[in-house]
Amino acid sequence: MTLTEPSSPVPTSTQRKLSTAKAMVEGIAQEMERDPGVFVLGEDVGSYGGIFSSTTGLLEKFGPQRVLDTPISETAFIGTAIGAAVEGMRPIVELMFVDFFGVCMDQIYNHMAKIHFESGGNVTVPMVLTTAVGGGYSDGAQHSQCLWGTFAHLPGMKVVVPSTPADAKGLMISAIRDDNPVVYLFHKGIMGLPWMAKNRRSIGPVPEDEYEVPIGKASIVRPGRDVTIVTLSLSVHHALDVADELAGDNVECEVIDLRSLVPMDTDTILESVGRTGRLLVVDEDYLSFGLSGEVIARVVERDPTLLRAPARRVCVPDVPIPYARSLEYAVLPTADRIRRAVLEVVTA
Repeated sequence: MTLTEPSSPVPTSTQRKLSTAKAMVEGIAQEMERDPGVFVLGEDVGSYGGIFSSTTGLLEKFGPQRVLDTPISETAFIGTAIGAAVEGMRPIVELMFVDFFGVCMDQIYNHMAKIHFESGGNVTVPMVLTTAVGGGYSDGAQHSQCLWGTFAHLPGMKVVVPSTPADAKGLMISAIRDDNPVVYLFHKGIMGLPWMAKNRRSIGPVPEDEYEVPIGKASIVRPGRDVTIVTLSLSVHHALDVADELAGDNVECEVIDLRSLVPMDTDTILESVGRTGRLLVVDEDYLSFGLSGEVIARVVERDPTLLRAPARRVCVPDVPIPYARSLEYAVLPTADRIRRAVLEVVTA
């Protein structure tokens, strides 16, 4: 698999404030204008504009030949995208909820992810699979999972997860330009949609020009000296809220936004833990066999002496996401759970 080389940082000039959804759409639109081989397909991506506004306005701008509403057959339209990518186009295909991956996993993992390997590197599959993840809205067990650890576990795909509007645009552009299949997961809670829970960081500065956020490079979004919090997506926002609060008690948290799971920026994690000596991993995916264990394993395997206290995790326990609001928030990695874990690790 070819890995994307780090590119220049996000430019700071000519920025306005956009929601994450609008930043995603702008990134797609700029790439569609630049490259006629880029097109979008999926359920409700056209006239509806994506159920989480992930494609709003694209149909009006580019027409039905490049923004295709599909029947409800994930196997068929993801397979169509794979065929188009093999033939040299750069499709962006939306799986409405990540929870629906089961009906099309053969196309995703046995075809999209493996064709490059099985062809001896002679065939590339330059496509982006986008999908909505995350809970917090009483959507039930079949519409509330993250599952990014599942995709990261299976070789052949890059996996990116933005947490801010600027990263949402830059990672989208990087994903479209990459010659590998890229799974682009966006949390419903960061999209900045008015009918969902308000999140003050879901609207932020985004440069107008095209730019790439490098796939495989984490971001230290808040420096600190006492504990390293490694996280991603909506949990970055929760971790920052906790860090701001605990700073008043003289506890300084360093917060790392992974942004990319495959490849993962292990060096940034190790350098941070080397400074703080303590590690907390926050993950809205399931506890067992997932991202949180992988991050801790990479630290311990490289240098277990970096840790001055046992590493800790705040994840979803190994149960389906409940529908009842009180039960759902009991299993999600909320700010309260993160705060308690930080205080435990810094006093250990």
